[in-house]
Amino acid sequence: MTTPRPGLRERKKQATREALREAALRLAVERGPDQVRVEEIAEAAGVSPRTYNNYFASREQAIVSAVTADRDARIAAAVAARPAGVRLADAVTQAVVEQYTNTGEREQQALLLITSRTALCDAFLDATGDIEPPLTAVIAERVGDTGGHTARVLAASVAAAVRIALEGWLRPAGDEEAAESFGAGGLVVPSGSLPDQLRAALAPLAPAFDAAERRTQP
Repeated sequence: MTTPRPGLRERKKQATREALREAALRLAVERGPDQVRVEEIAEAAGVSPRTYNNYFASREQAIVSAVTADRDARIAAAVAARPAGVRLADAVTQAVVEQYTNTGEREQQALLLITSRTALCDAFLDATGDIEPPLTAVIAERVGDTGGHTARVLAASVAAAVRIALEGWLRPAGDEEAAESFGAGGLVVPSGSLPDQLRAALAPLAPAFDAAERRTQP
């Protein structure tokens, strides 16, 4: 699957979005997330608050975007790049685990910031929904479901599974002290292995992926 090069207008929009999220992260690191206003992010990026609102609904969304940006597209691209002989369920799981765990120093810094505030964690979890549209297109091409519902259901299930894994990682079940800290806006200490939690959450989807693939076989 080939992706057409974006036009000038789209490239300008991408540049504006990148400037906003970089400004949001920088200001949040310098001052603390609670001390950053939308107007200040817009000014630092060289745009108006009105333009800011065309890209992000909140400061939390902009800050989180600094670590989640383009992850949805990278997951879809990684699945598309897997050889046809690789089981689709395995391709999706490998792509998700790689994109959520192979992070650089900058992303680690942003993640530490995100886990310091409940609102940022919520925005981080909400961003998992962005996985669905690009992954739907890739799955549809793989299983011959263009225009159907199977690919969308599978992609939406992947997004839900990823969110569940991240919730378990950020909000350990049965840990009352951690839950109280999270609810009070305190520091959240991720628990357990994120790759293991992602694999465990995605494992129940394997039979559905296998069934979709079998329908394409002669």
